Amino acid sequence: MSSWLAGGVFEDAPQDNHSALRELVREIGQRAHRMHRPGAVEFDRRLWRTLEDSDLTRLTSSHDPDAGAGELAVVLHGLSRQAIGEPVADTDLLAAWLADAAGLSVPQRGPLSVAIANGRIDDDRLHATSDAVPWARHVAALVLLARTADGYLAGVIDAGGARIEPARNLAGEPRDRVIIDVGVAELRRIDAARSRELIRRGAWARCIQILGTLDAAAELTVAHTRDRIQFGRPLKDFQTVQHALVAMAGDIERARVATTAAVAASCQHGFASAHTDFAVTTAKVVVGRVVPRVTTVGHQLHGAIGATAEHSLWQSTLRAQSWVGEFGSTRECATKLGRVALAHAGGRASLWEFLTKDTSVSPGTSGRQNNSP
Repeated sequence: MSSWLAGGVFEDAPQDNHSALRELVREIGQRAHRMHRPGAVEFDRRLWRTLEDSDLTRLTSSHDPDAGAGELAVVLHGLSRQAIGEPVADTDLLAAWLADAAGLSVPQRGPLSVAIANGRIDDDRLHATSDAVPWARHVAALVLLARTADGYLAGVIDAGGARIEPARNLAGEPRDRVIIDVGVAELRRIDAARSRELIRRGAWARCIQILGTLDAAAELTVAHTRDRIQFGRPLKDFQTVQHALVAMAGDIERARVATTAAVAASCQHGFASAHTDFAVTTAKVVVGRVVPRVTTVGHQLHGAIGATAEHSLWQSTLRAQSWVGEFGSTRECATKLGRVALAHAGGRASLWEFLTKDTSVSPGTSGRQNNSP
């Protein structure tokens, strides 16, 4: 398995073709590292300029032959491990891609985001409301995907072209409500397959970002249990603590394997492929089940200090819990996989064969973000 997402606390980062990129992201993250109290995360414009100047914000949408999904995975994992949630994936993998697919142009600099909504058309105007739009108040433009009775519409809304009601997720990051009133003539029709691919791309990105936060939580927990002395010896020397750390490591590595498989599928087959759909849906299920266990163990082993708002553990665990429900919940994705298994199983033997051998079957094409079509 490739090493896009390697370098967790329980292993050294490998020396490979992505070593320089991994080190660049680490250095940028360390220079930008800042403490946030929960509920007070703001957009870091200086950091964004650094990312843009380093050519890290449009890796997949720049059509650079040397940059693709694998390189973006390295960047997203590294940034989220440094508690950086600025909208790199939302800009590159989602908004810029959707605009290009619809034949629309977007600003070449500045962050972007996608607003996904159900809309209605009255008097040749589209009316729609999109909830929990990442960083909407800070972006240069929003790319709209709206489902209407007549199909899907896409459009670019410049900053100030929509009414934005500020809101935040559990981690305190901007997840705003966007109220849209735009002329239909300004929009482009787009097919349903593109809508499904957008959700798939978003789920792919969030799995990678969550893995980065889990690696950070594990690193903090291992360091705390090593340095904290209780009853005359380090916490890590207690057997119960050792068992908890092993369980945490096992959960994170299971999430890493599933997410790495999704990255591999996207690199080999592209995001429109049934292979990638299956791999991303599986990763979403695995990551979704891992997040509550890893965050629970991390806070338990930190004890009282892990419950304080100022502790950096919150920057990882709250992001993981906030992101896990975006672009499809764990239950929705598990339901998709179950339906596919049943649909392809004519009997007990074929179901077992599907579960153990056949990884090329698509789990279907449904799926949604917070406010998906």
